[in-house]
Amino acid sequence: MSTTTSGGPVVELTGVRKVYNGHVEALRGVDLTIEAGELVAIVGPSGSGKSTLLHMIGTLDRPTEGTVRIAGYDVGALSDRELSALRARRLGFVFQQFHLAPGVTALDNVADGLLYTGARIGERRRRAALALERVGLGHRLDHRPHQLSGGEQQRVAVARAVVGDPPLLLADEPTGNLDSRSGAEVLDVLSGLHAAGTTVAVITHDLGIAAWAPRRVQVMDGLIVPDSGTAGPGGGVSGKSASDRLKAYKARPDGGDRVVS
Repeated sequence: MSTTTSGGPVVELTGVRKVYNGHVEALRGVDLTIEAGELVAIVGPSGSGKSTLLHMIGTLDRPTEGTVRIAGYDVGALSDRELSALRARRLGFVFQQFHLAPGVTALDNVADGLLYTGARIGERRRRAALALERVGLGHRLDHRPHQLSGGEQQRVAVARAVVGDPPLLLADEPTGNLDSRSGAEVLDVLSGLHAAGTTVAVITHDLGIAAWAPRRVQVMDGLIVPDSGTAGPGGGVSGKSASDRLKAYKARPDGGDRVVS
């Protein structure tokens, strides 16, 4: 993989189309730029194309047409091996399912996120402990998944995603399996990672999470309609910070079905 400049946007999609089975058009010419340091919610109902958009951003699939650049790298110009290296070094993934190994401590579940870096076990565990401290679980290092709440398990998954310090974190429905309190705790962790400089993109159908994020990208029928605009690293386009929006998310009585302006 050739060296590219470290400046510029983290995500650049230009004219991206994705067609399945020759006729099912999941994305219909999407243009999207996410700058370093942004916190973005990509929101839409089932079938809108947001999951396909996640696959494009996460380099899990290639576009039928158009250009995808991640951290300055043109995805279409990379081999499968180079794409795997790009994901390992530049991307962190958090999913609705926690995907933690049962019977394995939180520390080693997170340390396993560094298996392919070549680091020795002691170094992997040291970095895993630091990552768990970042998500507020420094006191749960030796706990196994069955000894943790749902919210704590998801925070372990977040720690595993960021243990390699990727510049971009993709969270796919990260609160989908959690109650409102645990969900708010996970969003609080994502806010903290964003404040520390990580670019965060959350894919969700929850309009409450969309209201929490400083920038909202709505996907419908394979198109972006609309994009609230680039918020930049500091805060939201409406003048509210992510912290303010998190408080609104925690306080809302409707379970996340209403956008808080």
